[in-house]
Amino acid sequence: MRLHLQVFGAGRPLVLLHGLFGSADNWRPVALRLAERRQVLVVDQRNHGASPHDARMDYSLMAGDLNALLEARGLGGAAIVGHSMGGKTAMQFALEFPERVEKLLVADMAPRAYAPVHAPILQALLALELPQYQTRQQVEAVLEPDIPDLFLRRFLLKNLGRDATGGFVWKINLQGIADNYHSHLCAATAATTTYAGPALFLRGGKSDYVRPEDEARIRELFPTVEFQTLEGAGHWVHADQPEEFIRRAEAFL
Repeated sequence: MRLHLQVFGAGRPLVLLHGLFGSADNWRPVALRLAERRQVLVVDQRNHGASPHDARMDYSLMAGDLNALLEARGLGGAAIVGHSMGGKTAMQFALEFPERVEKLLVADMAPRAYAPVHAPILQALLALELPQYQTRQQVEAVLEPDIPDLFLRRFLLKNLGRDATGGFVWKINLQGIADNYHSHLCAATAATTTYAGPALFLRGGKSDYVRPEDEARIRELFPTVEFQTLEGAGHWVHADQPEEFIRRAEAFL
């Protein structure tokens, strides 16, 4: 699969991977800063952003997508940064293609299985009859009872586009994501080996995505791992505290 990506800067390559329902655009402010020192490749993962849609979606496939992207660009390897679902992809890539990973930075994600907390969001989005609406404000209002968080609603609605007739369509493969969500996207990282290169797991102090009890498994898979916490940040560590995230990422990279 040929992934869509945005490229900034020059130098040693660095790949940024977004989370569920996200896109390369989520990383843009951070990418522009990191591009002062590196070539930054910001990827739309399969079924997201402007990348192709596919009925199949799991972390091994997404790691393979990233490997194909590096090969297509003639890159022997890169530093990899991933947030949330992108963190799982980054972990899987490091475990399957360790020789291609210069350094690994995982933002607020562990390799364990997670509860399907996004299932109600998927149900609410799939229930929308998009042809009924003319404006984003109308869609936003309809979603409010099921998704009361305004920031989250607007984040999700970044995935709305327009077709040739001007009607709303989903840019993401919403059905494909839903079909794979419980069985694959919530699953633990599949691992038969380890990644012994430099690894940083950077968690949000207000998030429970990476718990103390996760550390043992992380150390098994990534034996040189360093743990850091951004106090005051939630799951979206790079959005909640961008300056501190950039500072720590640059120090590690």
